[in-house]
Amino acid sequence: MKNKLIIAAAGAGKTTFLVNEALKQKNGRILITTYTRANEAEIRRKISKINKCIPENITVQTWFSFLLQHGARPYQGCVFEKTIRGLILVNSQSGQKYSYKGKPVYFSESKEFEKHYFSTNLEIYSDKLSKFVFRCNDKSDGQIMDRLSRIYSHIYVDEVQDLAGYDLELLKLLFETKTDILLVGDPRQVTYLTHHEPKHHKYQKGKIKDFVLEECKDICAIDETILNDSYRCCQAICDFSSRLYPHLTRCVSRQTEKTIHDGVFLIKPQDVNLYLERYGPIELYYKLARYPALNFGESKGLEFKRVLIHPTEKINQYLTDCKLTKIVKGKETEAFDIAKFYVAVTRACHSVGIIYDYDNDTNIPGTLKFQ
Repeated sequence: MKNKLIIAAAGAGKTTFLVNEALKQKNGRILITTYTRANEAEIRRKISKINKCIPENITVQTWFSFLLQHGARPYQGCVFEKTIRGLILVNSQSGQKYSYKGKPVYFSESKEFEKHYFSTNLEIYSDKLSKFVFRCNDKSDGQIMDRLSRIYSHIYVDEVQDLAGYDLELLKLLFETKTDILLVGDPRQVTYLTHHEPKHHKYQKGKIKDFVLEECKDICAIDETILNDSYRCCQAICDFSSRLYPHLTRCVSRQTEKTIHDGVFLIKPQDVNLYLERYGPIELYYKLARYPALNFGESKGLEFKRVLIHPTEKINQYLTDCKLTKIVKGKETEAFDIAKFYVAVTRACHSVGIIYDYDNDTNIPGTLKFQ
């Protein structure tokens, strides 16, 4: 099957794998796209490291840049007559009209098209870009996808877990072209919400595997084995982090370096200074970290020999009862921010320290006590 989704574990080398796959293609034009500018820069760096330079037939750009260049700008006339002046990044749902009784009311796509999609400066909102491109493709009878299939023989998407909403509709359309599509990502590392559209709401928070199984099973294969080994984390860290996502394949460590302090350790609050002095871990906070410490989300993509995690109350509760979900108003929901905790844990090669006021009877699976 020409289309494939690869589910990767933290530290499996997914970006390196994707880059090597792209470099194998000597004929045709190749696109590598990813959600963030930071990861775009990392892809460019890895290509240059492996190949000394970026080959002429390989293009690397962010998902937003890709959609603007090949979807919105060439075909905007199908749905909108004015010129798009750029992109405006938003962190919450865009196009708010007013508030009513404390609840936001948004501009309607059908009745207030321009204000729904654009700022007053005619910059398209980032959370509406993929929907706009989808509309353009529909009104042009599929010309966007046809053009892309004639430009690129292969399209590779890194960090695919960050895509949501109408991004997934565009992936489905790409699957149906003659272009080979390779998606690589770790659904456990969705640390922020990128879309607020109701479209495909049930596939938010990294449920890309569910999307492919339910919407694209006949046109896209899934591989959960080729990048399931971690070359970063020791086996104890792999085992502990795998418990956070029991429905996904258990991670196996390929990290061979042994040290005098390997594993996941509980650190009493009064022993934190001693632990910091003895092992020198990088401190990770859920938020409000001060240099040289980092927030969980900021640490995504980074690697350290050792980390010390300052857990939230909800994470402490998980350590106590091992429950990943809870019932709120009759609906099952996450008991804590599982993705960010997973990211924090899997930054470490050798040891993870978690501040937890344990006693002699404490028995948390996969952990040791620092004494």
